[in-house]
Formats: sequence, C-alpha cells, structure tokens
Amino acid sequence: MFEWLKKSAADLGREIGEGAIDPVALAQAFLGAIDSSDHKERIYARVTYDRAMAEAEAAAERARAGERLSPLDGVPVSWKDLFDSEGVATEAGSALLKDRVPNRDAAVLEKATRLGLVCLGKTHMSELAFSGLGYNPITATPPCINNKAAVPGGSSSGAAASVAFDLAPLAIGSDTGGSVRIPSAWNDLVGLKTTWGRLDDRGTVPLCKKFDTIGPLCRTVEDASLAFAVMDGSTPTDLRNASLRGRLLAIIDTVGMQDLRDGPARGFDHAVQVLSDAGAHVTHIEVPELERAMALSGVLFTAEAYGLWRDEIEANPDLMFGEIRDRFRAGGQFSGADYVSAWDELLAIRQVWAAKTAGYDAVICPTSPILPPDVQRLETDKDYYVRENLMALRNTRIGNLMGLCGVTLPTGVPSCGVMLLGAAFGEERLLRLAAAAEIALGQAR
Repeated sequence: MFEWLKKSAADLGREIGEGAIDPVALAQAFLGAIDSSDHKERIYARVTYDRAMAEAEAAAERARAGERLSPLDGVPVSWKDLFDSEGVATEAGSALLKDRVPNRDAAVLEKATRLGLVCLGKTHMSELAFSGLGYNPITATPPCINNKAAVPGGSSSGAAASVAFDLAPLAIGSDTGGSVRIPSAWNDLVGLKTTWGRLDDRGTVPLCKKFDTIGPLCRTVEDASLAFAVMDGSTPTDLRNASLRGRLLAIIDTVGMQDLRDGPARGFDHAVQVLSDAGAHVTHIEVPELERAMALSGVLFTAEAYGLWRDEIEANPDLMFGEIRDRFRAGGQFSGADYVSAWDELLAIRQVWAAKTAGYDAVICPTSPILPPDVQRLETDKDYYVRENLMALRNTRIGNLMGLCGVTLPTGVPSCGVMLLGAAFGEERLLRLAAAAEIALGQAR
C-alpha cells in the first residue's frame, strides 16, 4: 500500500478500474498516512474520516459492478479550506470565520463527489487567500517539500503540501493571483489555473470575485486534465500524441523576465532549451502595456477584496494577521471611480495583449521569480514579507490580469516551475501543450 501514496491520481484510477486497488483500502492508506505524518496538523485543517470511508465504500461497490462514474471514481482528494463542505467547518484560514459550518457542499465539491472522488478533508491556506507565501500564523503554515525552513507558497499552501508529502494524490485549490501555481511550483507539482468563469465558484469563500478561479494541484498533467474535466462536467482532454513540434511559444521581454533570482533563471533557461530541442519555436516579443496592467493591481485586487471583507475585518480587526489585515485595508484608499477606471483600462490592455499574442500557442515565463522565502525572516522582517509576497505573485498575476488560463510544470530545478499561459477558455488546448512539455522536461532530467 505504501507505493499507492506516490502514484498519480490517474494511475490510481486505472488500477481501481482494473480491480488491482480497492477504493476502501486506498482511502484507509491515505487516512493512515495523514494520521501518522508529523506534518498532519500543519497540512490538514480537518480530516473527514467518516465521509471518506462512506464515499470509498460506495466507489468500491461501483467498481465491483463495473459502474464507475469517472476515471477518478474512488480516488481520494483534498480540498482547500475555502470550499464549503456540508456539516464541516470551512474557515478560509481565518479566525474571522472560526466555526463557520456550511449546510451544503461547494458546487465543484458536489460535482466531484457525484463523479466518485473521495473527500479526505480540508487543507490549510493563507488567511482569506490573500497571500502568495503560504505563511499563516493564525492557523498553520504548511512545510515546503524542498526546504523545511521555507514557506510552501500560497494561498493553496496545504493543498500543495498534501500532495507533495504523499497525504493526497490530488488537491483542489483556488487561484486569484497565483494561488494554485505558486505552491505547485515551489513543491515541484503541476498546477492548473482555469479561466475566470470556467468553473462554478458557488460555495467558495471569495477573495476577489472578478479574479477568483478554481484549479487542481497534482503530480501530472493527466491528473490536472482529469480533475478539470470532473469539475467542468466535460470529457477529459485527449492527451495522446501531444507534440511540441511546430508549436509557437512567446517570451514577453518585460515584467515576467525581470529581476529573476538564480534558481528560477536556471530552471527557465533549462526549460526553454528543452522545449526548443523538442521542436517548439520560441520567440521574444514585447508587450509594454503589461507594465501598466501590473500597476493597476493595487486598485483592482485590494479594492475588491476590502469591499467584500471590510465589515467583517473592521468588526474584529485584532483577529487577523497584521500583514494580511493591512493588505486588505489598502483597498480602502481607492474610490469607486478609481476602481471603475482601472477596470476600463485593464479591459483595453487585454485587447492589446490578445492582438500581440495571437498566433502563439502559449506565452512562457518562470512561474515565480523567487524561491520560497524563509519562515523565520518573514516573522520578524516586515519589509522582507511585503517584498517577497509581491515578488512571489508577480509573474502569475499576469495570467489573472489578462484573463488567461495557465499551467505550471516542474523544470527539474527544485522549487522552480515554468508557466505556460494560454488564451481564455483554451484549457483543453493548453493541457495538450503542457502534456507534450511535461514529457520533454521529464526526459531531460
């Protein structure tokens, strides 16, 4: 059973279908691993033992009858603690929501359950999802797989750690400015950011409703594809015979390539060489308008976030981690006119982006320009916290601002991912490209 803990979700699903793995034994193996892990309390906010076993038993019956509901029927999954789960606390990493118990599942959790996935529990996260670091002194800070003294990335911190530390084969998180892709990159996982509006976000605790997206953190592109299909209610993308030959990739010689630290720079250079050797054509282009879009982030993200959370925050401000509280409050300095004007300008920049990237299969850049920061220094150095948090999310934010889908893949350099950004609602095409890139990068290691 130990080897099951390291298998991909897709492989586990196939073996369930073949009768080689019993879903009940599989759920027991993961629940046992969670209970015996030194990191349990730092990764899982709550473990849903009874639900997991009941769902596994139902999956086992279907498997025996040859009536499986999806390729992932019987496969365990962890859920970030902002997805509502019936009768189980959903607190979004914040004392402001302590003991908040919803009366029904989030839409995507409900859909995944109907297609046979087994809910292991809820994972820790950055407070109210408003940080890319994964540091949370209010609830817990999960570990990073490559550096136990560093943060794991956020805000889907526990989601990434649950997979990286073999305590779930698949995790579901959210991405508003990079919260799926940063922890995936820093823990050497695959992370898929879906297009805004593609997946049903009813029953999720919001941060910025105009940017919030849902996506999987997992071991392989195939896992990401299958998880996406389950939540989307669509047919899984056919990844067979995916190829990089003749694919056109663009590097934007502006925001995403500036001030790279050594590891991310090496990882990206390696990835570019591998993708080129596999037949992709890599071109450098310029989109100077992107600089202005990035400058609008302060208005767009903080104003909406504070607008949604102002009343709860100001009723009990001392319950929050100060850095997160201050980031929310920064949104209060903007007027409604500022916000409307910023959105109008951003929509115009999106049109420029679409025109300048038309014809390319994806834009590529390092997922993060930095490596996971040190926990102790984040605790004591405010300037370091603010700088690293903004830098962590800089590149991933491009995808959210431009309204794109995106995926991060491990490069082979620890905690350094390469990000592929595709056109809005182009998840299926992006997944095929990512599958080909994943093969090439894997063969190069």
